[in-house]
Amino acid sequence: MVGVRWAFRCGSWTPTRSEWLLAARCVQREEKERIGQFMFAKDAKSAMAGRLLLRRLVCDRMGVPWADIRLERSPRGKPYLANPACSSPESVGWSFNISHQGDYAVLAAEQGLQVGVDVMKTTMPGSSSVPEFFRIMTRQFTDYEWSVIRRAGSEWEQLTMFYRHWVLKESFIKAIGTGLAFNLQRAEFHLSPEPIADGKVCRRTTMHLDEEEEEVWTFEETVLGKDHHVAVALRPRHTVRSVPAPPPAITYPPPSFTFLSFSDLISMATPLFEEDSAYWENFQKKAEAPERQRLTATV
Repeated sequence: MVGVRWAFRCGSWTPTRSEWLLAARCVQREEKERIGQFMFAKDAKSAMAGRLLLRRLVCDRMGVPWADIRLERSPRGKPYLANPACSSPESVGWSFNISHQGDYAVLAAEQGLQVGVDVMKTTMPGSSSVPEFFRIMTRQFTDYEWSVIRRAGSEWEQLTMFYRHWVLKESFIKAIGTGLAFNLQRAEFHLSPEPIADGKVCRRTTMHLDEEEEEVWTFEETVLGKDHHVAVALRPRHTVRSVPAPPPAITYPPPSFTFLSFSDLISMATPLFEEDSAYWENFQKKAEAPERQRLTATV
């Protein structure tokens, strides 16, 4: 079965009152409350889109009725289906992961493979120069990786190369589920010579773990909207590094990301509880705050 790659444009989504209140009714109550605690509307939108992407996947591909879906998080924050007994036979062996940053929320899912996904937007450092930003992040990359980053060209091109490396590392960390406890310098990426571009997916990048090339891992790279790097890490499930294992049996071409609309996200949804009008008022205050700050700054 071909894997799932979905993306949602959070940055351009301006939810109406009815959309936001419906979305809030279609996620678990504790997730709704967690999303409501975000300080900024853009973060709340991204988190909401991420939860809806997950629930749409479980309902659509795993055959679990929307109202029966119970998603939990591992101690390291990775989402998983907590009630597999509700699943249909075709749901066995699915692994899924989400990421949201910048203007996009993305989901990657596979059956029979471990999956991790990460998205990052290339942006200039907010409070420091590029050299200072790189100095702060020195311990996150190996000497070889830094040499590749710094040879990229202009400061913007170096930042682009930085974030390309970053999403690769994060996708790997999210696939293995270790979180911040993992020393990122243990994983060194050797990038594909093939350029990546919007709508094109590359699978030729390799990883060296503790200075040894890892043949069981496959990494997919693409770009969304020109300045958002996305990486998907894939590995056969239940492999042990000390036991030789064949490379992942991925015989189909790397799938591109399919963009979903809000209507797509909730097309299979069932509201789980009553409407909470105060939830919209709270969201409106978050959305209006940045505009008030902008106007105050121009006075």
